[in-house]
Amino acid sequence: MAAARAALASSLSRLSSSTPPAKLIPRRGLAGGGDHGPPRVNLWEDPLSPSKWKEEHFVLASLSGWGLVIYGGYKLFGGKKEKKDEDEVVAAPAH
Repeated sequence: MAAARAALASSLSRLSSSTPPAKLIPRRGLAGGGDHGPPRVNLWEDPLSPSKWKEEHFVLASLSGWGLVIYGGYKLFGGKKEKKDEDEVVAAPAH
């Protein structure tokens, strides 16, 4: 127990006396922009490879596609129904 206290005291005194203040500043660690896979391209540069697109371009293209599908489905199945007016139907004249 006494040896552990002595080791702790010596490490603390060594840290406080010989360590410059710059080493005590926390580093950002993994926040740097390193190489993480293949480079991303704009949607219009390679439109047939969604796996290479930038994330925000993929999101915009996906939302636009879903919007078109939903709007098309609404127009196809739930759009305004045309009502046949009886006035427009003209009966053939009787002879």
